[in-house]
Parts: sequence; structure tokens; C-alpha cells
Amino acid sequence: MSPTLEHEFLLELVRQRPSLVATLLAEAGVPIPPFDEARLESSDFTACQPTEFRADAVVVLANGKPLAGIVVEVQRRYRKEKTWSWPVYLATLRARIKGPCMLLVFCPDPAEALKCEQAIEMGHPGWILNPIVIGPDRIPKVTDLLQAIAEPELATLSAIVHGRSGEEGLKILQTFFDSVEHLPKEREIYSDLVLSMLPEVVVNNFLEFTMAMGTREPKSKWVRQWVAESKAEGVAEGEALGEARGEARGEARGEAKAILRILEARGITVPEEAAERIGQCTDLDVLESWIDRALTVEAAEELFDPS
Repeated sequence: MSPTLEHEFLLELVRQRPSLVATLLAEAGVPIPPFDEARLESSDFTACQPTEFRADAVVVLANGKPLAGIVVEVQRRYRKEKTWSWPVYLATLRARIKGPCMLLVFCPDPAEALKCEQAIEMGHPGWILNPIVIGPDRIPKVTDLLQAIAEPELATLSAIVHGRSGEEGLKILQTFFDSVEHLPKEREIYSDLVLSMLPEVVVNNFLEFTMAMGTREPKSKWVRQWVAESKAEGVAEGEALGEARGEARGEARGEAKAILRILEARGITVPEEAAERIGQCTDLDVLESWIDRALTVEAAEELFDPS
């Protein structure tokens, strides 16, 4: 079975910056020895035929000599057979580097992460393997621009994991895309990675949130591109209507959608009557005022109250 993007994105970040695993372990409360190098190691643990043992990734922390080996596994769901192979990975790596080793499992689903945390009884007295599992709750929410620039892989992981979490997620995405402007050329691919991992509705919510925040031009060229494409879609819709005011109507529809998506992203329920009133409004000035209020109201009905 070929690997999916959902499986591969963390591994790509680890390949780009192996020390990311040390950051994730520290977030999980695991002591990490001082090191000056984090390097990728062979992930092949095959010791005999016909069984093949291969981990997703292996990182070795070193300071002149190996200090710790870390086996990295990405699990979208719990798999019983992994309880047999994970101990093999650790034992083989331990023999290879002649040093302590740890198992780090990344699982994006909270319920599946709990299953992956189950202790693995080895049978020998006192020999129990407790996987270190990183779920969404253990991924930092990066909203500081300087941190995002200094740790782009962590910021990318934060945007993918937390970018869909309402208003806070919008801030995380804003920080991430602003930081990409300051990264080396080869790291700009992270923006494509984030866009490909997030649902289309989340991307649209973020675009509309950015457009509603004010008149300043967005810092990120990717966001600017979304804005340009959105405007082009509005014009195209207006032309398709074949009416003199078609473009304005298309723009009004876009504004109405922005209001609904901002409210949705903030977790505010929109009654059917309110949604209908928003959708039928064609006054751009009114719609603009509703967009401003959508960022702060506590209930959808408050949009229509000018006080």
C-alpha cells in the first residue's frame, strides 16, 4: 500500500529537521540529553529473512557519539501488529548505536492515540514498553511569529494539526503564512504542504477571515493569491449572470458566504432564519458591517443589532 500524505507529512518535516523529534519529546515531558547534532539513521531493522522490519523514521541525537536513538512511527489508527514490531525496532537500534533508545508515535486522532499508548508487556519480569505517543493535544499552538520563523517545521505541524480549530486556528494559520515570507526558498514548500492537508472549507474560512480583518494587504503571497482568485471568481460569477449588476451580486454572495463561514469558524450556531437573511442581502455596505460584527458577536442574531 502506498503511503498517504496524511502519513507522510510529519516524516517529511522530520527529514528536513531531525531535531523536531527532540522538541516533540520535550513537549511530552521526556528528558532529552544535551546534544549538538540530530541526524537521520537507517530505518531498516531487518535482521533475518523472510520477515522485514522497517520503521517510518529513525533519528539519532549525538554529541561526538550517539546519546539517544529515537524510532519515529506515524499511526493514523491503532494496529495490534505494531506491538510485535516496535520492540524489535528499539532492540535493533539499541544494539546498533550501543545507547538508549525511545519510541515516539505520532497519532493525529485523539481516540486512536490513547489506544497506541497501551503498555506492551514483553513477558520478561519488569520489561514493559510504554510508547511515547504525541497526539494533537501535545502539539504546541504556535502563534508567535518569531517562534514560527525560528522553528518552521514545528509551525507547519501546528498549522496542520490546529489550523481547523475555530478562531484560534485562524490565528495559527495567520502566524504560519506570515512566517513563510521569512524562510529560505527551499522551505516555502511548507505552505503547499499545509494547504494540501487542510480541508477546503478551512482554507476558505481562513481566506475570508483574512479579507475581513481590514484593508491592509495580507503579508503572505499565498494569501494574496487566494484573495486575487476569490475576486476573479466573483467577477466570473457576475459575467455568468449576464446582467448589468451581475458582478455586484456575485460579490454580495461572496460577502454573505464569508459571514457564515466566520461565524462557523468561531463556533457560533446560525439559525436558518438568520442564514436566509444574510444570504438574501445584496447591500454591500450592510454586508461589510455584518462581517465586522461577525468577528466579535456572541450570537448570530447580534449581527442585525446596530447598537
